[in-house]
Amino acid sequence: TIAVVWWLLAAATSAEYFAYVDGILTSWLGTLVMLGSAWALCYHLANGIRHLVWDMGLGFELDMVTKTGFAVLGASGLLTLLILITA
Repeated sequence: TIAVVWWLLAAATSAEYFAYVDGILTSWLGTLVMLGSAWALCYHLANGIRHLVWDMGLGFELDMVTKTGFAVLGASGLLTLLILITA
């Protein structure tokens, strides 16, 4: 989040500073950080849906907990891949 705010502030400051910050964020390290952040957000979304189902009192059996845990990992990976493809 701090990197995105830094990027937006650089855009509001000057073209040279924006080019500098954009160069950092589009480097391999910046891309890796953004990809990790996207995965974390997707994981949080998928696990939040899982918890909403739990709030309804469903899915507390041990085998269902294991299956939904793997489903959350798979869904977060697929959503991150979708973000990567569309970006």
